Amino acid sequence: MIITYFGKQFFKVTQGDTVIGVNPIGKDSKFSGKGSRFGAEVVLSTTNHPDYNGVEILSRGDAEPVVISGPGDYEVKGIFVKGIRSDTEIDGKAYINTIYNVELEGIHMCFLGSLSKNNLSAEAKEAIGSPDILFVPIGDNKNLLDPTSAYKLAVSFEPSLIIPMDYEAPMLKTFLKEAGEEKVAPIEKLVLKKKDLDGKEGDVVVLMEN
Repeated sequence: MIITYFGKQFFKVTQGDTVIGVNPIGKDSKFSGKGSRFGAEVVLSTTNHPDYNGVEILSRGDAEPVVISGPGDYEVKGIFVKGIRSDTEIDGKAYINTIYNVELEGIHMCFLGSLSKNNLSAEAKEAIGSPDILFVPIGDNKNLLDPTSAYKLAVSFEPSLIIPMDYEAPMLKTFLKEAGEEKVAPIEKLVLKKKDLDGKEGDVVVLMEN
């Protein structure tokens, strides 16, 4: 599996010939133009906001991707996705935020999306379970979880790896301090197999923005 980061919450997850796009940045976002265009079988959008819903940039010519943009259970070409509803605020406006559990080749990934508060229900926490890889947003406690709350929430799920996203440098620095991982060096992309997760307990991986 290869995980590549394009800024905000935009990721490309590749497993063999299978490509998943997560939260591509829309043309109406002030961050439009960041990231990359690529073809994907499946596109996940957690929040109907321009920063996270640019699904049109990931089409493959005549082969349009399957777009998942809300709660529910889905299966597409051997990819199992569970969407879990949560609520969030962006610039003072209420939105539905869908948390996604994704099972691909035996690896359980969870994308928390644009959470602004650590107020997940017991049902949502149970549905998330204990993922192998957890993608957590960090911000300034306005639109996203503050670094301390983000880290506390992340470790509560006991993931093998934690990947911060949607961060600015000062927030990332605080997050890494909370994790005791100040010396973590950013990497261009994460390449791993299921066996590489053995022995990992909440290790933080910082991905460079491509």
